[in-house]
Amino acid sequence: MAIRDETRMLLESMNRLFEDHCTKQVADAAETGVFAQKLWDEVAETGVPLAALPESAGGADAEWSDLFAALRVAGRFSAPIPLAETMLAGWAAASCGLETSDGPMTVGPVRSADKLTLERDGNGWRLAGAATRVPYASFATRTVLIVDGPDSEMVVTLDGTGGADLAKGRNIANESRDSLTFNGVRLSADQAAPVKAGVSRDALYRRGALARATMMSGALEKAMDLAVTYAQERQQFGRPISKFQAVQQNLAVLAGQTAAAVAAANLGIEALSEANPDREAFLIAVAKTRVGEAATLACEIAHQVHGAIGFTKEYALQLSTRRLWSWREEFGGDPEWAAKVGAYACQRGADALWPMLTEG
Repeated sequence: MAIRDETRMLLESMNRLFEDHCTKQVADAAETGVFAQKLWDEVAETGVPLAALPESAGGADAEWSDLFAALRVAGRFSAPIPLAETMLAGWAAASCGLETSDGPMTVGPVRSADKLTLERDGNGWRLAGAATRVPYASFATRTVLIVDGPDSEMVVTLDGTGGADLAKGRNIANESRDSLTFNGVRLSADQAAPVKAGVSRDALYRRGALARATMMSGALEKAMDLAVTYAQERQQFGRPISKFQAVQQNLAVLAGQTAAAVAAANLGIEALSEANPDREAFLIAVAKTRVGEAATLACEIAHQVHGAIGFTKEYALQLSTRRLWSWREEFGGDPEWAAKVGAYACQRGADALWPMLTEG
């Protein structure tokens, strides 16, 4: 994917920002349950979280390719903030004429099994059901949900968690993943709106999967950089371990897996700008599947190269690998998306497989 000058400038800016404000100390503090407010404020100041929204909604009509490129940088630095979730929440809410927030936002459902329903209650609504493993819900200033309404899917916005019963949780990277249960929570009329063209629960789920795949590709780049640097510095039998053929072979596999992950994520990002929903769905499924496969192999190799030190809290590798293991399962794991790839190919027949892979 060719990088535009605007994208390159954004990436340079975001790299500098995260280098200055997303240190290992910030990530370690976030794992104790403290929200990285200063980091969030710095990122929010750039306008990136809501940049995709139209100017009338406080955005800049930015290209989604630029925003996903920023997510790769966030993944590389293991940024403990809901940047992807805020982007998705803003997109879903603003597309349907609902209010967004300048603060951190989150979005759901994240899991395909979760079900939320909205029913009429006089001039307002009643929300029932559960959304589990919602990222950073306990820190969000606004929660945006896509639910089943009386006649069609609807988008709902809540101040904070909107009166839900909240059960705090965390993934293995110690990122906030909270469960929300709504027992007929009363909403006002202006807190819900029917979905508009291009906005749906499936579309949200796909974009969430692509966001995770893109962040994972950044985390893979970081893990590879750490492994290569360590192999060049670590001495064994009088020479760097990078000189040993077995280590070189493993590093080559790691580099190949990382390159494949970045390429797959880029294809999914490119598909967002194409007027072809079927191809978008297929390429995002490919991206989530391929990046997940790469994460499984790359984490194993990176930790083999490092030995025991890679698992220690003092060393940065575990910040990337624990996120890779966590993000791999969010917005659908490898088996779910691999099944979608297979179903897509089978529905179109053998003769269509090669053109489908090489189109564009």
